[in-house]
Amino acid sequence: MSLGVALNTAASGLQAAQASLRAVSDNIANVNTPGYVRKAVNQTQQVVDGVGMGVKIDGVRRITDQYLQMASLTAASDAQRWGAVSQYLDNAQSLFGDPAADSFFFNRLDKIYGAFATAADDPSSTLLRSQALSNVEDFLTESDRINSQVVALGDTVETQINAGIQQANGLLEEISKLNAEIGRAKLVGADASGSENIQSQLLDQLAGLINVRPTPRAGGGVDVRSFEGVLLAGDGPAKLTYTSTGTTPGYVSAQPAGSASVQPIQLTSGSIKGLMQLRDEELPKLYDQLGEFVSRSVDQINAAHNNSAAYPAPASLVGRDTGLDLVTAVSGFTGTSTIAVVNPAGLLQRTVAIDFTAGTISVNGGAGAAFTPATFLADVNTALAGVGSATFTGRALTLNATGGNGLAIDEGTSAKTGRGFSHFFGLNDLIKTTGFTNYATGVQPGDVHGFTPGDQITVRLSTPDGRPVRDIAVTVPAAPLMSDLLNALNNNATGVGLYGQFSLDANGVLTFAGVPPSDSELSLVTDNTRRGVGGPSISQLFGLGVQERSTRAGRFVVDPALNSDPTKLSMGKVDVTAAIGTVATRPGDGRGALALSNSGDVPILFQAAGSLGQVTMTLQRYASEFGGAIGRGAASAETRKASAESVSAEATNRRQSVEGVNLDEELVNLTTYQQAFNASARMIQAAADLFDTLLSIV
Repeated sequence: MSLGVALNTAASGLQAAQASLRAVSDNIANVNTPGYVRKAVNQTQQVVDGVGMGVKIDGVRRITDQYLQMASLTAASDAQRWGAVSQYLDNAQSLFGDPAADSFFFNRLDKIYGAFATAADDPSSTLLRSQALSNVEDFLTESDRINSQVVALGDTVETQINAGIQQANGLLEEISKLNAEIGRAKLVGADASGSENIQSQLLDQLAGLINVRPTPRAGGGVDVRSFEGVLLAGDGPAKLTYTSTGTTPGYVSAQPAGSASVQPIQLTSGSIKGLMQLRDEELPKLYDQLGEFVSRSVDQINAAHNNSAAYPAPASLVGRDTGLDLVTAVSGFTGTSTIAVVNPAGLLQRTVAIDFTAGTISVNGGAGAAFTPATFLADVNTALAGVGSATFTGRALTLNATGGNGLAIDEGTSAKTGRGFSHFFGLNDLIKTTGFTNYATGVQPGDVHGFTPGDQITVRLSTPDGRPVRDIAVTVPAAPLMSDLLNALNNNATGVGLYGQFSLDANGVLTFAGVPPSDSELSLVTDNTRRGVGGPSISQLFGLGVQERSTRAGRFVVDPALNSDPTKLSMGKVDVTAAIGTVATRPGDGRGALALSNSGDVPILFQAAGSLGQVTMTLQRYASEFGGAIGRGAASAETRKASAESVSAEATNRRQSVEGVNLDEELVNLTTYQQAFNASARMIQAAADLFDTLLSIV
């Protein structure tokens, strides 16, 4: 009986040595195989009734460190996130051109100012006028190109996100399938290390897409969970879905296997997170700030042109769509402005001086007659009777001269939201708009809001990382004032009051700010409101939502009438102090062109956009700040990418030092197991010899 025990014991040792030699052989063969994790045989002493009976093989295990694996996955995920952000921000930065080159986008404003400065020396030159207009058109065309390509980058990013989600779903499915294979192998004590290595590689790929938390399963394999703990892969794969619209932030949701519920999940790293950050934060900040810069640049050029006069003066000054009714548009003006009617020779025929502060209109310097915003149009027509007229249709003011006369305007001290009378109404704009671009509406809480009662605007409140909190449909109240509309928007029950507040500043700019602890962010879902028949919606008038702001920089065109006839450019000034019948406008006057050339040096208020808050500075300074912000954003993303890649490389190296194959160590193991194999074989041979001797005696 003891010889049988000895034989069995030796045989178990032989089998253990064979298994260990197979493991060492596999390790050495895969020394250069990417993703291979070295393995070792688990063996324990076999005990029967308290007596040692050799060795037992419990299976084959991979030499891993769960902490180092998690650190490596986290670092790789972070590196992929900033790699995606850096790549696309670098692409976006390149759209503006080389700062050292003459074609750099922000240099184009200087060309405009230089062209008008040159034209001021010879205002009668059609060639110089055409060159100035060409430079303006060049600036607007380039603005539209850059804006369109930034928006197109967003579309490309969204395509990449959807592709990434499909890839992640495929990886989750494969990981779940391997869980079943590994579990079956573990159950019968078979070597599952090959499947485990493949699963580990799939986890590395998945971590590059989204942040995950893998944990070992008791029966072998891994459970993969999201940041919140939602099971993404285990006995079956969850289905990931990316949801987005053109107006709301995108988010990723998961439907666990066998569950009917769909839950938004939080992404903190991975390439998909980086792409979502680009789509919902970085690129919108870029085109929003571009829109603010271009609109203010246009605003200053138009401000100078509106305060200048053409020779001969035009018979009509056609304003732009303000989005407002006349009473609301006229309310809030201060200072004075003068409408001058001149004949083709520039001789003054009549002056209509409007004193908004005093609320009076005087003709030819006479006594002022009182007016109110409600009577403004009628009173201006009375003042112009016989030489001109004023109309207000389609939310736009138009002035007309009769009898072959023309019109010129001196803005004087008139002001509303920083714009003079003619500028606010766009009566003599050099650059026309194809939509609403200046969201300083001038509307005050006491003004009539003008939107149709019963119409609805639907907004979405989201967490700062884009996950939806709630959609809220706000109904325009029957109460008429802007303060009533604000109350409806901010209502705790039917508005956004529980999550934040809408506010209206002194310039009529409507903004939303989230409140702690949620710090919700607002986006537009739908807007079916209208301010009068054919009027703008709430989002159009106040610039709410990314859809409205994403095209702002491309809504400008040079007035076609000026393009076709540059002599209509307002290159001079009107002298409203001249006596009736004397010269008020003259050829060769370049004061208007000089004002256009200096328009970039006037400090103006910029609304918060992109990476800059609300600031007051010149266009030149803002261009410098904007250009610097673009460069800093791209450089910061590149730095974070490099830092994350460095951390990832270090984490991977440390993981490899544990999981990778060391040839010296494996050769030592090879010798050890070879000797153990030989010893067990000799033991078996000795036992066999003893059996033979025993049998021969019997």
